[in-house]
Amino acid sequence: MKLNRITILLLLLLSAGKIFGQGELKDYKEAEKWLWCNIEDKIYNSNINPNWIGKGDSLWYSTKTRKGQEYFLIDIKKKNRSPLFDHKKMSALISSTLKKETSAFDLKLSKVKLDQNKNISFQIDSFSLSVNLENYSLVKKEKIKTDKKTELVSPNKKKIAFIKDYNIYLKSDGENSEVQLSTDGNAKLSYGTSISWYFVKNESANQQDQFEIDASWSPDSKYLICSKYNRKHTKNLYLYKSSPEKGFRAEVYSYERPIAGDKDLTRVSYAIFDTETGKEIKCDLPENGVFLEYGFKWLNKTQAYTLRYYRGYKKRELIALDLTTGVSRVVISESSDTYVDPNMLVYHVTKKSNEVIWSSEKEGWNQLYLYDYNTGKLKNKITTGNYVVREICKVDEKNRKIFFRACGKEQGDPYYNYLYSINFDGSELKLLSPENATHVCSISPNTKYIFDNYSRVNLADRFVIRNSKTGKLIMKVDETDIKDIVDMGWQAPEMNKLKARDNKTDIYGVIYRPFNLDNNKTYPVIDGTYSGPQTIRSPKTFRRGLINMDVPMAQLGFVVLTVDGLGSAFRSKSFHDFSYKNLGDIGCLDHIKTIKELSLQYPYMDINNVGIYGHSAGGYDATHALLIHPEFYKVGVSSAGNHDHRSAKAWWPELYMGFPVNKHYDEQSNFLLANKLEGKLLLVHGNMDNNVNPAASMRMADALIAANKDFELLLIPGCNHSTLYYNKYFLRKRWDFFVKHLMHKNVPNNYKIN
Repeated sequence: MKLNRITILLLLLLSAGKIFGQGELKDYKEAEKWLWCNIEDKIYNSNINPNWIGKGDSLWYSTKTRKGQEYFLIDIKKKNRSPLFDHKKMSALISSTLKKETSAFDLKLSKVKLDQNKNISFQIDSFSLSVNLENYSLVKKEKIKTDKKTELVSPNKKKIAFIKDYNIYLKSDGENSEVQLSTDGNAKLSYGTSISWYFVKNESANQQDQFEIDASWSPDSKYLICSKYNRKHTKNLYLYKSSPEKGFRAEVYSYERPIAGDKDLTRVSYAIFDTETGKEIKCDLPENGVFLEYGFKWLNKTQAYTLRYYRGYKKRELIALDLTTGVSRVVISESSDTYVDPNMLVYHVTKKSNEVIWSSEKEGWNQLYLYDYNTGKLKNKITTGNYVVREICKVDEKNRKIFFRACGKEQGDPYYNYLYSINFDGSELKLLSPENATHVCSISPNTKYIFDNYSRVNLADRFVIRNSKTGKLIMKVDETDIKDIVDMGWQAPEMNKLKARDNKTDIYGVIYRPFNLDNNKTYPVIDGTYSGPQTIRSPKTFRRGLINMDVPMAQLGFVVLTVDGLGSAFRSKSFHDFSYKNLGDIGCLDHIKTIKELSLQYPYMDINNVGIYGHSAGGYDATHALLIHPEFYKVGVSSAGNHDHRSAKAWWPELYMGFPVNKHYDEQSNFLLANKLEGKLLLVHGNMDNNVNPAASMRMADALIAANKDFELLLIPGCNHSTLYYNKYFLRKRWDFFVKHLMHKNVPNNYKIN
């Protein structure tokens, strides 16, 4: 009888289809090892950023080594690396000066500067210190002045512009006298009181608005351009803080936030002040209502310029402004039937030759063009080809040379960024960073040298110095030390390339597997998603491939994939435009096709048990996938999702979904698809999320309840958009949800991530 029961049980398990590997207590412990908070301390010589000294024949950097935090000096001419200072002597001096013990290899220095007299200045704690590096004597000690966000110091350090009672004022440094420049400011029409994306005001405590000053000084400290905000049509969103710091009465918070489809937004115009006479010069730029405001840059003492987008983002302009007259003119105007993407524009205005280096997708790929700043006429194309210019790293105006990063020009992964140089006239294009990897580069002030940090998901960071004319390697600086994680069992994720749903276009992704994968066992599949078209999700650098939420998820016993399908960023304009007014596509058909094809190559992938998870726009994706493809996606965890694009801030949805709002917003709303839910869904939101308001998930829950659908809702008190992402209780609940419903196993009881 006992044997028969065991046989029946085995038959039932086999008939259910799968015996899944992992998902047990030991696997939770293994997954926890790979969380960002644990893995960061096990990699060394990483996160290196160059700080050029003088003209650029030397630089310094700081990084965490096996000793602790170390500071290094690079002498490029001598090809030599040495300690920037004697760490023990420096810590002894700091300890004596601050009257507190400091560790030689745990010095948290900021704003480090070196001068020609071998003095080093830096900030530590609340002090600014200057130290002579020859004898380690203290040269100067000052209390750090608190930066007031309501004040703006002039370039000559003699004047301070500040906001008070919705007006702009002026005072001299060290003096108590003040001059009022504007007089008609009020709560609805104010000067310099910038729009804040994320400031939340405690309405329950009658907290006052906390604005940052939004103004710009001319280089000679004479003129001040001040933004003037019309808030007559401004609307707020609200948050409900259920667990206040004191007492038991919940608190209501508000924040200024237009959402997609609002009839009107906060509008901005500009006032110009001659701070020597106190007179206002009328600026002829009309009010403009748009979520992004770019401020001004300076060509010379009296000429400034700014970018202007218009609602719907089908048009952008580079605008010049004469400060002496207040008269503006359009230098460059660009429009599109879909959108001109703010996320793709890179540009530079030359101060000597009065030219504009300007990127545009008008011919299908983001390329560089040269314009005459005075006339606005196109002088010539600079770059051409089927690739994407991503960044202007430096412009050498004297030699008329541009250093820029671009992707898609070299063979291999089209998302890898490489460094190039080219002349203003488009001649002598040179590749300066040849390794098959993503390159992040900095050019020395004298344009002689390149600091290059390159890596792939399967290649730890290399840091080198190159010759800027040839790209030839001058010296190796450092290399990320990953011995500890290799000893822990780390294996690089696998990069893959397959065809999109059209069977023509190459699409790319990454697969994460359990490090102890057993080919004889079966593993459910999880799709890690974020289809926000301003970026891609698949990592292209070593750090992004290692420090993420996919690696620990895989160690629970899942095969985790991320795919960048049609409509995502950094490819051609037509590739990107696939998502225009079509965010509800979420690349799903490309993801499904990829998973199915990979499962033929890797039979241990169980495509009858597929889940999906994502945060923010990825939270929208995870819910949407279950609603539109219930035959494929069985389980979803959706965190901080903007479930209807009209529930999100005005700029992002209106850029990619268009304005005005029409029926396509309805067609892609998760709220209106709630009756299609078949799988297991967990909705999660932080109740203090001032990026995607928690009302989005609450309204999604309301729609699911109205449709009589089973789902789970987790609202985490005190979490905002980013703190929810790293909340350890939520991470464990997400693990539990997938183990329960994809592996069909009981989870460890109340597992706690430490």
